[in-house]
Amino acid sequence: MMSVQEDEDSASSDDGMDMDEFGDDFRVPQRTVRKTYEIEYDSLPHSAVEKLMSNDIEHISGIFGVDASAASLLLRYMNWNKERLIEKYMDNASVVTVAAGISPPSRASPSALGPDRSLGSSSSTRTSGLRRSARQPPAPPKAKPQPFVCPICFDDTQASFAALACDHTFCSGCWTAYITSKIREEGEHAIRCMAEGCALVTPDPFVRTALADDPETWERFNELLVRHFVASNPNLKYCPYPSCTYTVSCPTAASKSALTTIVPIVTCGADASSPHRFCFGCPIESDHRPVICSVARMWLKKCRDDSETANWIKSNTKECSHCQSTIEKNGGCNHMTCKKCKHEFCWVCMGPWSEHGTAWYSCNRYDEKAGVDARDAQSKSRASLERYLHYYNRWANHEQSAKLSVELYAKTEKKMEEMQVTSNLTWIEVQFMKKAVDEVFKCRMTLKWTYAMAYYLEKGNQKELFEDNQRDLERAVEDLSELLESQIEPEIIPTLRQKVTDRTVYVSKRNEIMLEDTAKGFLEGRWRWNVSVEGFD
Repeated sequence: MMSVQEDEDSASSDDGMDMDEFGDDFRVPQRTVRKTYEIEYDSLPHSAVEKLMSNDIEHISGIFGVDASAASLLLRYMNWNKERLIEKYMDNASVVTVAAGISPPSRASPSALGPDRSLGSSSSTRTSGLRRSARQPPAPPKAKPQPFVCPICFDDTQASFAALACDHTFCSGCWTAYITSKIREEGEHAIRCMAEGCALVTPDPFVRTALADDPETWERFNELLVRHFVASNPNLKYCPYPSCTYTVSCPTAASKSALTTIVPIVTCGADASSPHRFCFGCPIESDHRPVICSVARMWLKKCRDDSETANWIKSNTKECSHCQSTIEKNGGCNHMTCKKCKHEFCWVCMGPWSEHGTAWYSCNRYDEKAGVDARDAQSKSRASLERYLHYYNRWANHEQSAKLSVELYAKTEKKMEEMQVTSNLTWIEVQFMKKAVDEVFKCRMTLKWTYAMAYYLEKGNQKELFEDNQRDLERAVEDLSELLESQIEPEIIPTLRQKVTDRTVYVSKRNEIMLEDTAKGFLEGRWRWNVSVEGFD
């Protein structure tokens, strides 16, 4: 047996055990802390979205006691809203199944039946038969039934036919051609019966049978179902990049109220080396942090429409004070006469020319009320245009600089090759240049959208702090860009590497400060706008 002292010595030796001896197997991984401007989301491949659809279908099938095809049609009818479907179905199941195109409407009224199925017609025939005399000759034998002819193609050689629950029968060839056309040409996922006025929807097993020899169209049909599922679910959004089939799930940004406090920039995860980055909350297919979606849309609309053209006209022309016609000065004389109403006024002060006495070509009537009002309107218009151009020019400049990053990448790769030749650095060791270019591109995108946000921010201390962070980031980015485009001499490569690395880290830190502070401002409600912004009313 071990003594108490031996036990204590053994315990102390266990406590002092060096965990490094076991390598990385016993190390607890460090949890990455999510930044304020980042959001939680999941990237889903096509198969994962199909699994979500299957789970919903199985859920509804188990509750209602219907097969999977009927449950799928019910969910599609309600745009995959399970709660609303359950509520409606429990109230009146027959109405929902008819509306969803699963079962035909009830044929309670005689008019709903065909002439040969009318109850009145068969009853009168039996009554008249009883009144006939027994001496009448027997009825002729019934004619041999004619073979069924498809009412679409009228091909009497067809031997295979199919019909939905409505009993509208057509040949298999017409069904296949019709379903293929609906899927391929019209992109339909709810394919109704071919009969005129019939609202029944073809269930999935029926579609699969019709497309047994066309797996590509069947695959396209399933893709349409997945797209309808994603479009109906506010928590899901397709990646907008061409040919990308990934979907992003982001419940955090599913509501409009959430978009006033966060900028939901996500990546689909299809390509780890070059991630597809886009905004989950709006149609802008790029990273527009730090500005929220509603403000970003307002800015893009302002840049697209002709409102600023009108401002330019106001700044370079003047309106007649009588008829409000737009007049452009094309000569040196200040004595203007409106061609429309013949009103005479002074171009400088906009006052009536009759008040100028004999001062024909100079204006010294600065304090006339009519002229003051006109000049105030002109000055406001010019100031508004100059303010807009201040922010737009800087926004467009950073956008253009970011687009030129392709050329900068090519120049950087050439410099990296030169470094390998003129120094002892390996290809891995010269990657600091590429990392610096990536950081410059990312920060220019941030700077671009800071000018859009600054345009709409209300004057005050918060805007000044915002512009201070903006200035520091812009200065750091320009310093790093200048360093990247400088000439490389062999003797300064070690020093250049250290400088580029240090400035890249500093630029990254300034960018993070910019994004963090702006994101916290949205969460804390610090930002005030000089216009009405959606969600802030």
